[in-house]
Amino acid sequence: MSVYPEYMVAPIRQDLTEVGFEQLMTPEEVDSALASNEGTVLVAVNSVCGCAAAKARPALKMALASADKKPGKLVTVFAGMETDAVAKMREHLLPYPPSSPCIALFKDGELVHMIERYHIEGSDAMRIVNNLQGAFEEYC
Repeated sequence: MSVYPEYMVAPIRQDLTEVGFEQLMTPEEVDSALASNEGTVLVAVNSVCGCAAAKARPALKMALASADKKPGKLVTVFAGMETDAVAKMREHLLPYPPSSPCIALFKDGELVHMIERYHIEGSDAMRIVNNLQGAFEEYC
């Protein structure tokens, strides 16, 4: 079940997919994307909210564009749309509570870094960029 019409979220999805994020649509795709016990996976839980548009997505793109070290795989789910895929992703993000937008980094199958919505709302994009690049340096 979707909360928003697809025509409304299509350009928001594209904001991340055009820079290399894979849009995960099913719980099986989520499990498959996170199943690898080798390497790093950056997860973006995308959203229609203003903090996703003004901070999270721009910070993700800036951090990836200018980082020396980068995650091996980029994936995204869309809160309010593919509810089963989002629910499955949120299982992988435990013990953190549901949060959208949010950004997570997995290394060798384990969640090693999390940026929750309250971190995004309370920061400017450059602080998020620095946070992400610090995580990339440490884990990628």
